[in-house]
Formats: sequence, C-alpha cells, structure tokens
Amino acid sequence: MDENVKNVVAPSALEINTNFLRLGNKYAKTLFIFTYPRYLSTGWFSPIINYPELLDVSIFINPVEASLALKNLRKKATQVEAQLMEEVEKGKIRNPILETARNDIESLRDALQQNRESMFSVAAYITMYAESSEGLHKLEAQVTNMLESRLIYAKPAVFQQMEALNSVFPLGLDRMNITTPLNSGPISSFFPFISLNMTSDQGILYGINRHNNTLVIFDRFSLENANMVIFAKSGSGKSYAAKLEALRLLMTGVNVLIIDPENEYERLATAVGGSYFKISLASEYHINPFEIPVIPPDEDPAEVLRSHIVNLTGLIKLMVGETTSEEDTVLDRALTETYASREIIAGKDFSNATAPLLKDMETILRNMEGGVSLADRLYRFTDGSFAGFTNQPTNVDLHNRLIIFSMRDLEEELRPIAMYIILNFIWSLIRAELKKRIVFIDEAWILMKNRDSATFLFGLVKRARKYFLGVTTITQDVEDFLLSPYGRPIITNSTLQLLLKQAPAMIETLSKTFNLSEGEKGLLLEASVGQGLFFAGLNHVAVQIVASYPEHQLITTNPEEVLRINQDTKAKE
Repeated sequence: MDENVKNVVAPSALEINTNFLRLGNKYAKTLFIFTYPRYLSTGWFSPIINYPELLDVSIFINPVEASLALKNLRKKATQVEAQLMEEVEKGKIRNPILETARNDIESLRDALQQNRESMFSVAAYITMYAESSEGLHKLEAQVTNMLESRLIYAKPAVFQQMEALNSVFPLGLDRMNITTPLNSGPISSFFPFISLNMTSDQGILYGINRHNNTLVIFDRFSLENANMVIFAKSGSGKSYAAKLEALRLLMTGVNVLIIDPENEYERLATAVGGSYFKISLASEYHINPFEIPVIPPDEDPAEVLRSHIVNLTGLIKLMVGETTSEEDTVLDRALTETYASREIIAGKDFSNATAPLLKDMETILRNMEGGVSLADRLYRFTDGSFAGFTNQPTNVDLHNRLIIFSMRDLEEELRPIAMYIILNFIWSLIRAELKKRIVFIDEAWILMKNRDSATFLFGLVKRARKYFLGVTTITQDVEDFLLSPYGRPIITNSTLQLLLKQAPAMIETLSKTFNLSEGEKGLLLEASVGQGLFFAGLNHVAVQIVASYPEHQLITTNPEEVLRINQDTKAKE
C-alpha cells in the first residue's frame, strides 16, 4: 500500500542539476537565507509568503539553552573588545561598527540574563517552481530583490538542491542545517506567516485573493452596516466592479437601485429586465421633488412629513444657491405652506392628497415677505429653461428588482440636483417597506461638492442600516470626496471599502485615510485593471476582480469590446 501511495505522489522523473531540480515538467530551486540586518521590521516576510507565484517556505526554529548562548556571547564580546583595543593601540580612529556590535552584544547578554529574551537557532528555506529554467531564473531574481531591499540575503543551495527540497517538504526535517542565531524579537517579525482568508459560507464572490488564490466571498449584510465605498482612478475598473456586484446581488434576491451618470448600466438593465429611466430636460420620465412621502406602518406621519420637508430644504438651497439665515426661515415657512395648500398637514390623513409642484412653492414665495428674491431664483426651474426637469408630476414606477436612473444627457449644472431628487425619492420608498436593498451612487463626488447635498448623502449612509439598506458610493475624484467635511464620516460609516488603482498624487491622502502600509501603497500604484485592496471591517486582502464570460459580456465598458458585442448582436438579428 505504501509503495502505491509513493508511486501516485512522486513525479514521473527527477533530474538533479547544480542549482535546480526538474520534477516531471516543473523546475524547482531552493534558496536559503544566510544574512539578516541589525533590525527586522514587522511583517518583512509577508511579501514572500503572500507572493502570487507558487512558493514553498519552511522555517525551522530551535531553542538554544541560555547558558550556552551566554557563553558564546561572552566569547564574541571578548573578540570584539580585543579588536577595539587593538585599533586604539594602532592609533586608528573610532570604529562605529565594532562599537555598535559591542553595545548590541552587551544588551542581548543583559536581556538573556534577566530572562527578558530567549535565543533560537533559525533556518529559513524558500523553494520556487516554474515551467521553464528561464521562468525559474526570473522568479529567483524577483524573490532575491524583495529580500535584498530589506537587507536580507539568500543564496541557492548549490550541489544541495535535493537536500534543500527535502528540508522544505512538510516532513519536519532540516537536511541543510544552515542556521542563524536570533533572539525572540527578530523571530517574532516572521509572523504572521499566513494570508487572511475571506471566504465565507454566504454572500457573493467579490474576486480572488491575490495572496493565496482563495475566493473572496462575503455577505455585506452580515457586517455592522452594509455600506461600501469604491475609490479608483478613471479606467481602473470601479464601474466594472460595481456592475458585477449588482448582477450577483440580484441573483441572491437583493434589490438594486443605481444612479448612473454615464449610461454605463443600460445593457445590464436590458439583459436582466430592469427598469431604466433616462433623466434629462426633454425626458419623458419625471420625479416630483414634492412627492408625498410614503408613511411606514410603525412611524408617525407628522415626523415623516417633517423629515421630508427638512430634506427638501436642502434641495431648494441647492437650486437657489447661497442663502442667508433670514432666507432659510422663509424657505422653511414656504415649504410648510406649499404642502398646506394641498391639505397636507401634520395630524391629518394626507395619504390620498395630490402632491404640490415646485411652481406652487414659487407662487407662495412671491406672496411672502422676503420671498421674492428666492422666487426669482427658482424661476428657471419652474417656467425657465430647467422647467421640464423639476416641475412635473412623478411618473416613474419603482416596482422592479433593478432600477437605474441615467443622467448622461443632463447638463452638468443639474446633476447634483438630479442626484439629490432621485435619492430623496428613493429614500422615501425605502423607509416604506423593509427589504434587502443596495443603492449604487456612481460619481458620488458630485454630491460632495455642495454642503447640503453632502449632508443628505451622509444622513442616508448613517441611517441605512435601520432600513436593511446598503449604500455604495463610487468616485474617481478622491480629493473632492475627502476634502468635504462629510467625506471621512461616510468612509467611517462604510464597513466595506474597495480601493483600485490610484494616481500618485492621491496615494498619500489615501494612505493616511486607510492607514496603508508601504507595500499596499505600491500595490495600488502599480495595480492592473480590476486589481486592488478589499477591506471588510478590520480585515483586508489584495483582490483581483474576476467575471465569467457571460458576465463580462454584460458589464464591460471597453469601447472596442462594446463595439464588437454590438456588431455581433446586430449580425445575429
């Protein structure tokens, strides 16, 4: 039986060369670490352990008796002291290297004597695998460069590759016995020597863990909140990742609502039977910002109406621009009277009332003391050039599992207002019925540019958990987002974060915000499309966003691929 197992496990052939082995069709080479710097920084070994290529690592740590260690250190101290005395006698200038060595030896002797440290004999071996000798040589150069950048040096086991490979195999045998004495502190820097596993039993696939090739599967509703932020420079795959997540969320029964600034989600909506509303000045679809809020069964209608009026105040201020404290008071009174003109008053049943329009508020403002100036500023939204956009009754139906609002054809000036109106309308419906929903806000930095709209977005993110809602804010303009006083609080209230490729100008700001290491900063600067860091609470991994072929066909925004897909579709028709 044992022989049969050996025959199954063993490679078809083994070829032993001077500094590498050939195992069947694979080439293997083992390195041993022989020199360490004076200080080892925490986590220095992680880049090797988490290297995306196939590596095997073996670390042997054996304790050394304190008495033997003290005896050896005493000999070493004597040798160093003798060298120093000899140089003084010869009239040489002071040797800082020897003086530092003497001080380190004495400090270590004290620590061992006082039982604050222990000594160990440490051996570390790294075996690399490749498909060819050229690939093996390239991999060796990459590994040695990573080590040497930290002043750690390794050599291949020349004429001992077989013994070295046996030392790396999980047999617990050190056939090489090339050891270095290290005390407890430096040894602790070897750990942790495993990658974080973010594979759970529930949720959707977000990508592949680049550290260990496991799947990153996560249920965002299992965390303290289901909010998420996605930061990336243009063309890094942020919208691709969002569309892929939306598609997979739909498969798990989650309702998805998306604000789409650039018509990137239309093919997705068509493929899955979603509702797609194009919002523009000439659009057939309208959302009345004064739409009567739906009253949740367990909430006070007066409180719901009051909260709705507060949200509308922010919207009106976004339309009219800067306001004084007196004008703020006038706006508040005007909003209350606008609803009262349609018998929508706290304490009365207004569920069947007809919602007022923005034109009604303008009329009320013109008849109020101090309201004429505000009415003039509202004119372009009631009878002026923007009237078709904000002064119409609502005619969109949100009874669908995927709902997308496109704003590509909307003037740049109107986009923050449109996003505010849409979100306020969505928020009213979300409060009315409890179910799993995710709202994607693409190019969220548009809302962060204005204090009132940023305040509204922050309030939405902060209160989302209570209504089984997750808010995903997506932005490429990281600076505008973080410079807003509500930018960092939104990140703080988002348990999930996805950082893709970043511009060098923004990497330091992101580093401070997310407490990135030097390696993580380098990863974000050098990442390819769809690569980045995925944060889930306190855990984070390097991730590669991966879609299946059918998913990729639906969500790709690469112009060349989109053109080819459209041509193929027309040819089939």
